[in-house]
Amino acid sequence: MCPTAAPSPTPPPLPKPFLARMATLLAGAFPAFLASYDQPATAGLRVNSLKLSPAQWAAISPFGQTSLPGLPEGFLLVEDETRPGKHPYFAAGLYYLQDPSAMMVTALLDPRPGEIILDLAAAPGGKATHIAARLQNQGLLVANEIHPQRVWALAQNLERWGATNVAITHETPERLAGRWPGFFDKVLVDAPCSGEGMFRKLPAARAEWSPEIAAGCALRQHAILQAAAPLVRPGGVLIYATCTFNPAENEGVLARFLAAVPGFALEAVEARPGFAPGRPDWVTPDAALPALSQAVRLWPHEGPGEGHFIACLRRQPGPPAPRPGAATRPFPRPAGTLWADFCRTSLTTPPDSGRVTQVGGYLYELPPDLPDWQGLRVIRPGRWLGELKKQRFEPAHALALSLTATQARRVLNFPAGEAAVRAYLRGEALPIPAGGDDGWTLVTVDGFPLGWGKRVDHLLKNHYPKGLRQP
Repeated sequence: MCPTAAPSPTPPPLPKPFLARMATLLAGAFPAFLASYDQPATAGLRVNSLKLSPAQWAAISPFGQTSLPGLPEGFLLVEDETRPGKHPYFAAGLYYLQDPSAMMVTALLDPRPGEIILDLAAAPGGKATHIAARLQNQGLLVANEIHPQRVWALAQNLERWGATNVAITHETPERLAGRWPGFFDKVLVDAPCSGEGMFRKLPAARAEWSPEIAAGCALRQHAILQAAAPLVRPGGVLIYATCTFNPAENEGVLARFLAAVPGFALEAVEARPGFAPGRPDWVTPDAALPALSQAVRLWPHEGPGEGHFIACLRRQPGPPAPRPGAATRPFPRPAGTLWADFCRTSLTTPPDSGRVTQVGGYLYELPPDLPDWQGLRVIRPGRWLGELKKQRFEPAHALALSLTATQARRVLNFPAGEAAVRAYLRGEALPIPAGGDDGWTLVTVDGFPLGWGKRVDHLLKNHYPKGLRQP
């Protein structure tokens, strides 16, 4: 998780203390590193394999792109005047726009269907959506974010992604560890950092940087990593990642962690093009911790992407921690009746009603592996199905994005280039031909769900969320 400042129209110069430090560290490689800032930032696109394969995407992609080696779902966008963040396919959750070097974090985490994974600082959701796609709706992803505004951006991105096995929490690492110790197969700490790897992509981040901020980040990163350790099951994996080049925030944090937390050891990761080893000599003059070289750093002058640091820490095997009890919540009869009526009239393949629960005025489908969350701040405990409103049920946008077109009884499909798609995304009602029955209708673009509408006579009333509507 790194700075998200808006691009500056006139990029400020690179900070002088940053340049002085990089010149000392990189020596002969510094001119190539510095020259990379004269090049445009790289733009990556990652396909949502919950909805289509990379080959299917390549067949319909409206953008210029090239494949990223070693990452089947990743593409490098060729610079043009298209705006992929405004395309209807983006609204349908077919892809996520992400820096290619950031994609490598999840590639090294290597999520596998059935695993239980925690993304501890998950907003805005780039790595969380990647993990969810790799899990293929099997197992559990807990996406956590402590920042009260950023957690809703995370929820929005995961909603568009359409995963059904994700819970979103808004907690401190310490409270999660106190409730779910040793529960996760893998934990990702994408730590808040000074964001030096964002200087080319978001030039305004240069103005936010200072040596003091970087030093403060290193202290906070160590605290987060230390708090995250108890969440990893014995024999499990803890991934530490930043988008900064600063050794104090990378090798230095790892050195402090290994000295303070017994039972963890750095593990070598799969060698890939563009990976440079960690540098023990940048934090210990006598290179006394050679294991730090097993971490990897991605440089903007050596491969596609803006830069990252990634380390894999393995917890020593041992007896498993007691497993927390399964989540259970009441499902009152009035809500159950309304939900059953909606499923009967609007869906061909409803969710598993045995896992549907009511929280306040909302209905959710709980992931099978979700433990009891009593006492934790949970934003969404699973797939958001809809809301109860005055003795009626209104389906959630999240439900629409998690379906396929064949799972809805009424579908209104438009090609991506048709004006009606843009009208729908603006929130306009759509005239539709006679011949169909009234009720909730799934609106799709080239067969991929965009959201809900409600047919009444010859008109489709628009239920695309107001906060997502395009001008």
